[in-house]
Order: sequence, then C-alpha cells, then structure tokens
Amino acid sequence: MTRPPFVPEDPQAAVPAAPIDAPVDPLFLSAPRVSTFHGPQPLTNASGFFFEREGRLYLVTSRHVVIDDVSQHFPDRLEIELHIDGTNLTRSTGFSIPLYDNGQAVWRQGLDSGGDIDVAVVEIDRSALPEATVIRAFTPAHLQTAFNEVVPGQSLLVVGFPLGFHDGLHHLPVLRQAVVASPYGIRFQGHGYFLTDARTHRGTSGAAVVMRDLGAPTDGSAILPWKLLGVHSARMDMGNRDLVLDESLGLNCAWYADILLTLTEAREAAVEQAVVAAPPAPDVVTVSDQAATTAPVNTLTATGKGSPS
Repeated sequence: MTRPPFVPEDPQAAVPAAPIDAPVDPLFLSAPRVSTFHGPQPLTNASGFFFEREGRLYLVTSRHVVIDDVSQHFPDRLEIELHIDGTNLTRSTGFSIPLYDNGQAVWRQGLDSGGDIDVAVVEIDRSALPEATVIRAFTPAHLQTAFNEVVPGQSLLVVGFPLGFHDGLHHLPVLRQAVVASPYGIRFQGHGYFLTDARTHRGTSGAAVVMRDLGAPTDGSAILPWKLLGVHSARMDMGNRDLVLDESLGLNCAWYADILLTLTEAREAAVEQAVVAAPPAPDVVTVSDQAATTAPVNTLTATGKGSPS
C-alpha cells in the first residue's frame, strides 16, 4: 500500500544550490556535524541533516539532542559545521543556532498517540549563512512514499557522526550500513518508527536513514539522488538482557521521516493548529496514529486509521 500521492511544491520556491566541483556524493553535504553547547561550554556531539521546504531551510536532529530531561541535558544552542567552498572541502566554518528566543524554544517537535516523537527541527536563518555556503538539503520530494518499494532486509545507509568520528580534514560524515528490520510502513509496537539492523554508536542521534533513489530523476531529486526514510534515534535493547551471556540486539529505531511534513508547516498554520506546551517548552504538533500522515500536508492535526494493512 502507498501513501496518498505527494503533490510537489512550487519548484521556483527552492533556493538554487551552490555548485560542487569536489569529487564527492552530495549525500555527504546534506549532513553537518552537530555540537550542543550551554553558553561557551561544549556538551555533546550528534548528527543531523538539512531539510528544505518552500524556500525555508531547517536542521533536523533528534529531540533528545536539543533537550532531555532524563539526562538533564539542556543546551541553549547548537553549532554546525558548514562547507564554504565547493571545490576545496577543507574550508569550513562554524555556524551557531540558538535554541531559545527570549526564553521561548525555537525548535519544533511532534506528538502522537504513542507519545513524544524523538525528532526536532530548527529553522535556519538563510540570511545569516555565509554567502559561499555549500549544502545539499532533502525536500518533501525525497520522502519515501511507497511502502511496497521498501522490502524486508532493504539495504540502507545511516549518515552521521558516531562518537563524533568523521573526516576532520574535509568535514564530512561517515556512512554505516543498515537493513530494514521491521515491516516498513508499520508502527513498531504502536510507535511512529521502524527498526533497522545496524551497528550504531552515541553521536548518531539525528542521522538521516536513506536508500539510493533508483528511479528517474526529477527536479526535486536530481541534485540529491537519495530517498529519505527515517531519522535515527536510538539503539534498542532488552531490559532483562544478561550483560555477560547475551550480546546487544544490534537494533535501532528510526522515526518515519514524513513527520517532517508536519514539523515544517508554515509558522502561521502552526500557530493556529499546534498544541503549544507551556514556556519554555517548544511548539508541539499532533500527528496521526500512523507512520505517515494521511491528511493534506497543510494540516497539522492529522487523522488516520492507524498503520496500513
């Protein structure tokens, strides 16, 4: 079964991408290294990726990267590394993204009947970016919309910074191989994620989970020929596992990436329909009880019948 057909947005709304002359797949330029800070104090390293919609640019990462009550993790800004030369990838600069504005959180996160969705988006002020910034961003056209095209054991890639490890000279992420480990399109245990089988580490939170787009290139996908399936969140394990006798499961949860259609709705629509938490919590939007929203993309509060059968 497939999701309702996606209606492409006005291609004229997209911002032209800076040229890349370096011999590198554009996938590597879609995922900046993410560092969290509280004031000048560095806290953690994480992963993330760029998402563009109607000319607006967002950084996507895990919600627990921007706030985590359990571990008492409360950064007030993120810093990402940007390439500023499409020929010489050793040239980069740091770019700071505040998480609060006058005490109000600026990121957006999701909520459904399964609870909090471990995905957060922060809009990036394009006017503040260096003029020569070289990035590649996923768009709604990159979302995987056909469940039956993702077969059991489908080969995937996780694009991130495990334990902060990366090509420090060229400022590029590394790839980990993964396979789909639960039926794609089904909410595993009622939550809005599917499972992957991959070797992952701390620092991979917020990484894009992708597969190669083998279809005919379109205006939206030609510049970044990959399909975006999910957002890597965390490793899965059994609470009763014998740490001496039993290996870890090696399974991970990846939140379905179409939550980004809800989280990147225009701010005006979000104000009207979002469920807003008390300050200083971020905007919280409600999505449907299924892996993909079935309401039109301009509807924040979606309705649905649950996972497709």
